[in-house]
Amino acid sequence: MSNLANQLVIAERTDLARGIRLLLARPLLTAEADPEGFDLVRRRAETLTGWFEHYCGWALTVEPRAGYARLAKVRADPDSSRPARRSRGNRAPFDRRRYTLLCVAAAELLGGPATTIGLLADRIARATAADPVLPAFDPGLRSERMAFVDVLRALEEFGVLDPLDGSAEHFADSAGAKVLYRVDAGLLLRLLSAPNGPSASAGVEPGERVAALAAESRYGGRSATEVQHALWLRHSVLRRLLDDPVVYWADLTEAQRGWACSSAGRRALRDAAEHGGFALEERAEGVLLVDPEGLATDVRFPDDADNAKVAALHLLDSLGAAPEGRTAEQLRSDAEAVLDRSPGAARTYRYSDGPGRLVSDAVAVLVDFGLARRDGDRIVALPAAARYAVVSGSPDLAGGNPS
Repeated sequence: MSNLANQLVIAERTDLARGIRLLLARPLLTAEADPEGFDLVRRRAETLTGWFEHYCGWALTVEPRAGYARLAKVRADPDSSRPARRSRGNRAPFDRRRYTLLCVAAAELLGGPATTIGLLADRIARATAADPVLPAFDPGLRSERMAFVDVLRALEEFGVLDPLDGSAEHFADSAGAKVLYRVDAGLLLRLLSAPNGPSASAGVEPGERVAALAAESRYGGRSATEVQHALWLRHSVLRRLLDDPVVYWADLTEAQRGWACSSAGRRALRDAAEHGGFALEERAEGVLLVDPEGLATDVRFPDDADNAKVAALHLLDSLGAAPEGRTAEQLRSDAEAVLDRSPGAARTYRYSDGPGRLVSDAVAVLVDFGLARRDGDRIVALPAAARYAVVSGSPDLAGGNPS
């Protein structure tokens, strides 16, 4: 192979690894938010599309003219650990009301390429008033207008709404505020990352509707062939490996564990890690991917800029010394010690039972990162917590941050 050919192969491998990690961190990647990253994904669209389909069964759509790439990440076990968040204040998660308004707004925005904030508010008010189940939207109430603004800001961040004149923030103060929007209906239709549309859940029991949206007929269900079952095993395990901070063998089915420990499964895990530029850490309890550059995730741990994550790192010391776990009250003294050492940075936890709130937030971090679990009223450290064991006064972070 010539030197030029070698260089082209190396360049393609480097681009593939970077593109994979960029899309994992931002399943909706726009040219406006990351021009360089989007250009890479655009150039390597065919290779990236094939990679995600083979290893995960996830569809990648790249729209060069519209300026976005959408990776439709699907899982059979969706959860609420990554909610939509408000853009203002402390970025609190969306509540039921905001999710309702988001869905109704999305439906009403399909009506044309442009709208105004007042016209959209009127349409939502009429749609909710006509629905026997939904509470009517009342733009005369400030609380309703604030919820509506949070929805609009989220749609702006997604790139669905482009404010041409005015700001949505003014609507929170006055229902008479003027804002003109351009609507990207094509991108709006791509936001829902599900194999089936909402109409598929019509007539389905409320508790089964999410499952109906996420159901994938390609795997055959209970009548799956051997080929379909093998495909599901590969996709289901690699989806979790690429989407979760850590995968414990105990959390997989017997069939999934058998595949992951087989020669074909281990080869697939290692190939996927190599292609994506990850380091694969295999332990007796499970496996995880480490991104040395930290590109593949939008959240990091440890993180000295986040009070809850600083506290979480300290709580691991106490949890590691108690195999049976500790209660939130027992961890309170650790949180108080963190507050004592960080009087300026931890100002938000100074009032209204700050130590208790800090423990709650820190435990949520540990659970989200697969480092601890809740067992009744106790919090118990999980095996991956050993990666952060204190050695000579410092956490052992040699492997980098889990993705």
